[in-house]
Amino acid sequence: MDKKVAALINDQINKELYSAYLYLDFANYYGSVGLDGFANWYKIQAQEERDHAMLFFQYLENNGEKITLEAIAKPDKVLDSHMAPLEAGLEHEKYVTSLINNIYEAAHEVKDFRTMQLLDWFVKEQGEEEKNASDMITKMELFGSDAKGLYMLNSELGARVYSAPSLTL
Repeated sequence: MDKKVAALINDQINKELYSAYLYLDFANYYGSVGLDGFANWYKIQAQEERDHAMLFFQYLENNGEKITLEAIAKPDKVLDSHMAPLEAGLEHEKYVTSLINNIYEAAHEVKDFRTMQLLDWFVKEQGEEEKNASDMITKMELFGSDAKGLYMLNSELGARVYSAPSLTL
């Protein structure tokens, strides 16, 4: 496996674990203001990010690459409104998309088709993640200022259940 591609994937493991921390911080914020449905949504989001880290971890392991885990930074977003985590979430998902694209570009340069095939799943996943984050902002803009609307949105998000990714390595 190309060393640059392996290093980028290793870095992505750590970035995905940071994403899980970030979303747990969002869940903590929402839980503290009584929006348990939003908290549930972000706890599940954190689990998905840990799953993504583990998929990359397993991929490197399957390819005989050494994995180096780094310290995970404390989330630094200011969460001072119900909208703040949603906006930070969309910004973060766009950042993660750029990271996946960088790995894909590096794999393409060295004709690492197996890694590109793995990354195809992540490219699609990031499209879904960005859409979900954008939809959450739209819903909050539409319903968040109305107590009944916020209650219904919170209930909708509380109904989300975890489902493991369906990617075979």
